[in-house]
Amino acid sequence: MVHFRCCSGGLRPPNFILQQFPAVSDRRYSKPTHYRKLTVLEKAMQTETMEKELNELVDRLKSAAGSNLSSMVLYGSAAEGEFHPQHSDLNILCLLARMEAADLVRLAAPTRWWMKKGHPAPHLLTLEELRRSADVFTIELLDIQAGHRMLFGTDPFPALTVPMTLHRHQVERELRQNLIRLRESYVGAAGDAKAVLGLMTGSISTFATLFRHALIALGEKPAKSRIGITQQLSSLLEFDPAAFVTILSVREGKIRGREVTVEAVFGNYLEAITRATEEIDRRFQ
Repeated sequence: MVHFRCCSGGLRPPNFILQQFPAVSDRRYSKPTHYRKLTVLEKAMQTETMEKELNELVDRLKSAAGSNLSSMVLYGSAAEGEFHPQHSDLNILCLLARMEAADLVRLAAPTRWWMKKGHPAPHLLTLEELRRSADVFTIELLDIQAGHRMLFGTDPFPALTVPMTLHRHQVERELRQNLIRLRESYVGAAGDAKAVLGLMTGSISTFATLFRHALIALGEKPAKSRIGITQQLSSLLEFDPAAFVTILSVREGKIRGREVTVEAVFGNYLEAITRATEEIDRRFQ
């Protein structure tokens, strides 16, 4: 779940998380708040490294699990061609036939190897658990369904049905919960420009994801970019998207954090999220 911790360098941004599939929006908050653009050569080298590690993980898990491993799915930014090693994870979902303790022990060695590479542990489900989770993790599974890549086995997502009535409830709940977390975290960070900037860059992917799903719940087709999504929702709900554009530009390395008037931008950021949350709550009643 969500943990709020302080460290010696100041406030550690909270783990804004969409429940059990935290990498739907690629939330790695301990990284720096400014990301430089990669050169074409750097991107090519990192793609090669990523593919090599993914292939080795597949081989290791297949060897360890044998016939118990039904499918392996890559999801998140890496599956959608938007992977950036400074703020993205390689997110893996493994579907197993059995999930008894002995079956899990067999996965320990390849999982430890993968985590030592700096990646989160794969999520482990049975196919039946995946189907039964569709009414609980509507946002997460809709995102994986829309953008994933099969690494091994049969693709289970074309046949997965996500109940959209429950999707609306999750969008409303997650917006409200993350707004509360944002406020509480700001109380501990206020006055520390670096910490406040980190709070915004650390939470913006979550809110961008929720804004996209708010558009889906409202019957709209979301824009492709996060800035486009924010501008689209701001037109519908009448809030100022400028703070989101600024923080997304920092995350993408287009502007430097020191160029941002942090407290003023945070005020606008909080106001935009509050307005969106209240309006979604009103419209979904």
